[in-house]
Amino acid sequence: MKFLTFKNMLIAIIIAAIYIALTIAFAPISYKAIQFRISDALAVLPIFTIASIPGLTLGCIISNIYGVVSGNDPMSTDILVGAIAALMSAIVTYQIGKILTSKTQKYIVGPLPTVLIKTIIIGAELTIVGGKSIIYNMFFVGIGELTVCYILGVPLMFALYRNDLYKKIF
Repeated sequence: MKFLTFKNMLIAIIIAAIYIALTIAFAPISYKAIQFRISDALAVLPIFTIASIPGLTLGCIISNIYGVVSGNDPMSTDILVGAIAALMSAIVTYQIGKILTSKTQKYIVGPLPTVLIKTIIIGAELTIVGGKSIIYNMFFVGIGELTVCYILGVPLMFALYRNDLYKKIF
């Protein structure tokens, strides 16, 4: 398989490490319903490389384990549910990257799977586990994801496209 190369495994590990570092560095705003998980700006990376799919998923799992162990995230269900949402988002984003040819389309549509999938899945999880209304939870998860993915993720895409930097990195 094309993915199972040393370079791709290394890229996945580096992406996971950056995701974890950003989540922990910004722990006060990385967990619970009202959150701005800065590390989710990396959710646009599947546009550029398949290696980001396991990187983002692993990063999310370890970040959520840290959240539970440190007391920042009281929901142990988030370890599995968050990982599933991250995996699904990354796969859909990767497919979008393969289908769309225009950079402009990728800037607009690329972050959307993460925003929608995490809003629905994490919003539902918070409702089931935490008890607040689904509208409340989906609204705040959605606002956080929308903000991070578009305000930080899209500029990351611009930076990677500039001078074809993504070709040199990935």
